[in-house]
Amino acid sequence: MTTVNPTTGSLPVPSLNRPVAVGGAVLTALVVNLVIWLIGAAAGGDFTTIDGDKTQDVAPGGVIVLSTVPLLIGLGAAALLSYRWIVVLRVAAAIGSVLALATIFGTIAADFDTASTVSLALMHVALVPILIISTEGLRKYLTQG
Repeated sequence: MTTVNPTTGSLPVPSLNRPVAVGGAVLTALVVNLVIWLIGAAAGGDFTTIDGDKTQDVAPGGVIVLSTVPLLIGLGAAALLSYRWIVVLRVAAAIGSVLALATIFGTIAADFDTASTVSLALMHVALVPILIISTEGLRKYLTQG
């Protein structure tokens, strides 16, 4: 059970080194988004869309790639830049969260069925706490020592 720290009003964040923060965030995003995909598929989502005259299937391969690659690049870059500027971690959390939420509109604009649209949108939302916890854990690790 997680408890709120009464002195700061925030949830406790683990202290994470760079490889653990990046790797753990990417692995967590992958697992969470695959679970969301499975739930969406069980709810009848087919995760296909029509682009012009072609039908595109975005799952599970698209879920795997789009859950890991952007997060790995963005969080990896932030972790590397944090060697020089620790403030980049908070900037990365903010920019990454905004981008994750803003790209939901592309999912909504595509021609997916309802279950697929909701599932794909939830995958974007799931990235926000993952980004925040990993960057704050890394920031905590770097400021402790």
